[in-house]
Amino acid sequence: MYAPIPLDAIYDKIIRMETELRGDLWNFWQMIKIAPEKWEETSYGKNIGGFWVVALCGKRAIWYNDFEYGFNISAYRSYGKIGEYFCNQDELVESITRLFDLIKFGGEIIGQAGAPQAGEFKGRIKSCSCNVREA
Repeated sequence: MYAPIPLDAIYDKIIRMETELRGDLWNFWQMIKIAPEKWEETSYGKNIGGFWVVALCGKRAIWYNDFEYGFNISAYRSYGKIGEYFCNQDELVESITRLFDLIKFGGEIIGQAGAPQAGEFKGRIKSCSCNVREA
């Protein structure tokens, strides 16, 4: 049976990442971080009690995807409900940097991996569940 990541493991990821941040990214992180909270997500999170959200900036949330073992940035409309599912496998510092760059330079967040799609992918990665790779 699948077990979601526990709160202490989320804090471990945050603490490790904080030792790497400097300058503007450190300041930005201090402005957007929140105590991790479980938020609803209707497509994949409903069966596991939601996903851990660790930062908020405007109408965007940084959250941890238990299935892909990585952080994502998603829009939300209602506090406590992730509005978009993505399956990135980013380290937390990558998500913070993407969100910082979005604010600094404008535009869209690039490099978002969408939800799994039915069918076989002809590339190196067989599906969005990026943990399984061709040999």
